[in-house]
Amino acid sequence: MKASGPINLCYEDIALGTEFETAVHTVTESDIAAFADITRDHHPLHLDDAYARSRGFPAVIGHGLFGLSLMEGLKSELKLYEETSVASLGWDEVKFRAPIVAGDTLRVRFRFVEKRPTKDPRRGIVIETLDLLNQRDEMVTAARHISLILTRQANATAAD
Repeated sequence: MKASGPINLCYEDIALGTEFETAVHTVTESDIAAFADITRDHHPLHLDDAYARSRGFPAVIGHGLFGLSLMEGLKSELKLYEETSVASLGWDEVKFRAPIVAGDTLRVRFRFVEKRPTKDPRRGIVIETLDLLNQRDEMVTAARHISLILTRQANATAAD
C-alpha cells in the first residue's frame, strides 16, 4: 500500500494482521559514509572497501543501525501516522541477519501484531513487526517497533 497524502491512522483504525510494504531505496557508499559521519562510527568496515573485503564482505557494509534507521524512514514515507503519532516507545528483538552492502536495494515489509489501550483514552500502543529485505528477498534486519498513537477521541478534540 502506498500513500500520496497522510493516512493518519488512529488507534481504532489498526487492524491486527494488516501488512504493508514500502517503496525501495538503493544504498550507496555515500549513504553509508554520511551515516558514519553523523554517528561518528568510522569503523573501516563501513568506509574502507579493501578492509571490508579482507573480512569476507563483497564491499563496505552499512551499519546495523543504518538499516534500523532506514526501516523507520521508509515506513514513515507511507504517512500512516503523519499527524497521529505521539512517540516511538522503542525497538525490540532487533536482529541483524545479513549485511547491507552498497548497491543493495532495500524495502520494508511490516505488519500490525499487537495493540493495547493506555490509561490515557487519547492514546494507544501499537506494535509492528518489520523486516528489511534486499533485492533478493533476503531479510537483512528484523525487529519489533512499539508506537504510541492518538485515538479518534484525541483527534476529534484537536479538530475542535
